[in-house]
Amino acid sequence: MLRGLIHVLAWSLATGAAVTLSWWGVHTVMAGTAYDPPRALPITAPGATTQGSKPLASSTSKPPSPSASASHTASPARRTPAPSPKAPTSPVASPSPTASGQIKAYDTDGGRAVFDLGKADATLVSATPGTGWSMQVWKTQTWIRVEFAKDTDRVSVFCNWHDGPPHVEVGTY
Repeated sequence: MLRGLIHVLAWSLATGAAVTLSWWGVHTVMAGTAYDPPRALPITAPGATTQGSKPLASSTSKPPSPSASASHTASPARRTPAPSPKAPTSPVASPSPTASGQIKAYDTDGGRAVFDLGKADATLVSATPGTGWSMQVWKTQTWIRVEFAKDTDRVSVFCNWHDGPPHVEVGTY
């Protein structure tokens, strides 16, 4: 009986040591790979920046402290309620002309989609899901769809230009 107890104790100690060593190795490797999630940059009013202005954020450096960057960034946009399924929403930020068209942002309950609307086509500038929401994007030659999802809720921002100039519809289902 004593001999069996010694074997169980030795096996438990060896197993515990192996698990601890494995956990420590994996934890050390994974701790070095953690990163901050990407952040969306605010859209500023037309004329607020110049050609020589510095970018607000970089993917290779940490953002400045809140006190240092408070004077350099725009205040966050207010959320608007989700529009009816067939009604297009008005842009949150003033559209600013670009070389190819106008930049328009659409805020929904699920997140924010920003499009560059040209005369005959459009491009997706950015899409950022809200807290707790996921996002999926589909693109073709004549339309772009951004869908935000949370549980059973869905919000779709649909931009198409197959039958004329680009137009955007926001739907909740």
